[in-house]
Amino acid sequence: QVQLQESGPGLVKPSQTLSLTCTVSGGSIATNYYYWNWIRQPPGKGLEWMGAIAYSGSTYYRPSLKSRTSISRDTSKNQFTLQLSSVTPEDTAVYYCARMTAPKLLYDYWGQGTQVTVSS
Repeated sequence: QVQLQESGPGLVKPSQTLSLTCTVSGGSIATNYYYWNWIRQPPGKGLEWMGAIAYSGSTYYRPSLKSRTSISRDTSKNQFTLQLSSVTPEDTAVYYCARMTAPKLLYDYWGQGTQVTVSS
């Protein structure tokens, strides 16, 4: 059974960098053909895909967030990390990590989500 768990600070000040880690158990993040995603849901809004890192290490970003987003991984710890720079209150959301399988491109496992609030 694959499990994903988000971790990181729940409160970030405006202009700072938000950093979250997703720890994966039950399967390697380097296994073909999985994509490891960050998705967020602002209050009162729908889910927003932010980006992903593939089993190969390739990264993909939402164009509107690309300039502020970086996703990396540590295969020795079986973790992948989101960094979002220059945050504003509009970045307040529940942040999820999730696994997507190829070629069907379906999300099959999700973390429970973590609330991040951007406020001074």
